[in-house]
Amino acid sequence: MKTAFLSFFMTQTVPTPSLQRAPSSPVVPPPVKVMGVELLGTSQAVPPTIVTNDDLSKIMDTSDEWIAQRTGIRQRRKCDPEKGESVVSLCTEALHKAIEDAGVKANEIDLVILGSVTGEMTCPATACRVAANVGAVGAGAFDLIAACCGFLYGLNIAHDLIRIGSYKTVAVIGCDVMSRVLDYSNRSVSVLFGDAAGAAILRATEDTTRGMVCGRMHADGSGWKDLYIPQQKYDIPEGVDGSAFKLGTIQMNGREVYKFAVKRFPEIIQQTLDRAGVKAHEIDHYICHQSNARMLEAARERFGIPTDKMYVNIDRYGNCSGGSVPVLLNELRGMGKCKPGDLVMFVAFGGGLTWSSALWRV
Repeated sequence: MKTAFLSFFMTQTVPTPSLQRAPSSPVVPPPVKVMGVELLGTSQAVPPTIVTNDDLSKIMDTSDEWIAQRTGIRQRRKCDPEKGESVVSLCTEALHKAIEDAGVKANEIDLVILGSVTGEMTCPATACRVAANVGAVGAGAFDLIAACCGFLYGLNIAHDLIRIGSYKTVAVIGCDVMSRVLDYSNRSVSVLFGDAAGAAILRATEDTTRGMVCGRMHADGSGWKDLYIPQQKYDIPEGVDGSAFKLGTIQMNGREVYKFAVKRFPEIIQQTLDRAGVKAHEIDHYICHQSNARMLEAARERFGIPTDKMYVNIDRYGNCSGGSVPVLLNELRGMGKCKPGDLVMFVAFGGGLTWSSALWRV
């Protein structure tokens, strides 16, 4: 009986469980409601110390005439670390004032983006400390490295995150304390740069006509050796005598960088105009990175841009790297320009090598 019982079960076919999942509905993201993006507020922060060309002539072989003729720079700002002036302090001041200008509360900010090559350290991100300083605790925060294009890269990213509904209110900061990475025995580089920060608050709006019409971000890493900040001996390009300069200071092949900028500057303006289907004269304001006054003038003449549409402040601040474009933006708004409805083109280029643009209906 026992043998017959076992024999019966051994001859039965046991169904094998299916390895396939039961049919189910695919996970589909909710439909995206496209939002407009408005520029709510801006600000700037610069250290009080002014360094003139005459000041520099006392510590190096140069003169006010030599610097002004080649660059258009007359003076620049410089942080004093002994007084606690730093990237963190400038960014915190700029963001505080931008929040006030925008009429929002710090806890309404969802994300803080900082474009800088002179952040206090790689960890934590400077943006995290700045967000905490202003009371935007819980907001996302990160640093972005794109040299002089840092603010504009950040502006493009922030815009698209708001446009698709991922975030409602975003702060974008551009700041560099270039005096931290300058060797003042290197005349060709140290006369060019200054310290500054600028910030902007962006917010979603139901008005979809507001925001970026088109924007571009480009890079050509093959040209990195023309503008870089080596931190250790392994960062120095092959064939370059590292004993000729100090680690941690900016190294620039001025001739090659100038050639790059002269080519890319007008090129990206034309590309952006073409993509937007507008003419140069239809733009209300051109907010261009301040690297060289002669270059700005050449672009202005090439496109027939009136002087009142291409504001220049390089004479007072020098090249502020990531702080250049947002400081310009804030100063224009302070003069009652860049009003709602205006067409504004932002253009920047810098180390990387990088170049970028953004055409906004502000």
